[in-house]
Amino acid sequence: MESQIKKLSGLMQSRQISCQELTQNYLDAMERDNKKINAYVNPTAELAMEAAKAVDKKIASGEELSPLAGIPMTLKDNISTKGIETTCCSNILKGYYPIYNATVWEILQQQNAVLLGKTNMDEFAMGSSCETSCFGGALNPHDLSHVAGGSSGGVASAVGGNLAVYGLGSDTGGSIRQPASFCGLVGLKPTYGAVSRYGLIAYASSFDQIGPITATVEDAALVYDAISRYDEKDSTCRGNTGKPASESLNNSIKGKKIGIAKEYFDGIRDDVNDAIQNAIKVYESLGAQIVYFDMPSLKYSLPVYYILACAEASSNLGRYDGIRYGYRTPHYSDRNEMICKTRSEGFGKEVKRRILLGTYVLSAGYYDAYYKKAQNLRGTLVKAFQDAFQKCDVILAPTVPMTAFPLNFTAQDAVETYQTDICTVPVNIAGLPAVSIPCGFDGTGLPIGMQLIGNSFSEPTILNMAHQYESAAGNSVFPRADMGVKL
Repeated sequence: MESQIKKLSGLMQSRQISCQELTQNYLDAMERDNKKINAYVNPTAELAMEAAKAVDKKIASGEELSPLAGIPMTLKDNISTKGIETTCCSNILKGYYPIYNATVWEILQQQNAVLLGKTNMDEFAMGSSCETSCFGGALNPHDLSHVAGGSSGGVASAVGGNLAVYGLGSDTGGSIRQPASFCGLVGLKPTYGAVSRYGLIAYASSFDQIGPITATVEDAALVYDAISRYDEKDSTCRGNTGKPASESLNNSIKGKKIGIAKEYFDGIRDDVNDAIQNAIKVYESLGAQIVYFDMPSLKYSLPVYYILACAEASSNLGRYDGIRYGYRTPHYSDRNEMICKTRSEGFGKEVKRRILLGTYVLSAGYYDAYYKKAQNLRGTLVKAFQDAFQKCDVILAPTVPMTAFPLNFTAQDAVETYQTDICTVPVNIAGLPAVSIPCGFDGTGLPIGMQLIGNSFSEPTILNMAHQYESAAGNSVFPRADMGVKL
């Protein structure tokens, strides 16, 4: 598939369309279609047009620009933007205007990106459907009776609905890959430490990672190359120290070993399994070798993830007390009551549920039984992946065991919703990179996604493998919604 970023950049550079005209097209489409899908919670039209005007001046003067210059994009609403309201789609942060930019947004501003607005998400990135947002959930552009996924549902809804060329989301347990899978897009969760987390409002700090959601693999590689830089403001950030991923997309995969761990396929729906088996055949036709093996420790992934992530959340969200910023309850008699009522009124049900679970597993008497045991099992899972990559170059797995679920599914069965994370959370536990790409459709026409998992800092490898499949499978597995901008 053709890179949307390169296509639009070429149109602007050849003066076939100005950046201001392109941006206005997207703003007009947002005005018309966002009310259908609820992707954007805070449009930034004025800022977008200012940035577009600056890009047109640079093009007119013959200045050399980056591939991302002038490309209309979006940011998840947990990425700090100086002077632009950033709420994490929570009542407790309504009215909060950061006084600094996240590093990723700083980088993109320097590359003359055009920010169309901040997009919807599950409250504090806690959810798999985007329905825990205080603004209501983002809808799937391929079927408005289904969710866009979560927690980066707004980014996926905007890109899938052609209301942005690309967007940045965050992935704590699958929050980039799952909505990308649901909306028929490419979603890259980079290696932990490849992209700075400075300015990302934390959910679980040892799991969170910023990454792109795009229409094509090449677009994901271009955005990843731009944002994967060392940042001294994030002590865990190393940046991408190797070759740019976008320069590795046409390498032969003949002889490459693709691992299949049978545990990833336990309990997945038949139509998802069929689509992935067809993708495996495509890889075999390209000369890749398929290697089957067991990873029995994968069964511990969900409990390990929810214990550790909720423990970190209970610590990270302790700062929202009504004293420093955000919402404060209007009626209270003393400080303790003010904090208690502020948090009770400001946080939604899912956030409170995870804070309580995290506080419980960290409390005296339960720490050893839960938190300490989960940390030990995390080490076991890291070792299991290290052993797996002795046998193969990448691991192929479903992104989600099912396609996008209908609206209100989460309210009916919260536990089953948690179980949809079964294929995505192992990657976050081990800090590895993974990319979700479309590989087919279910019987109702909803997209199915698969993920390619690589060893640490092997983004060029997994993106090349994804690009090779994308080229071989063609447009047939990459859906485009009938809304938004058509270019």
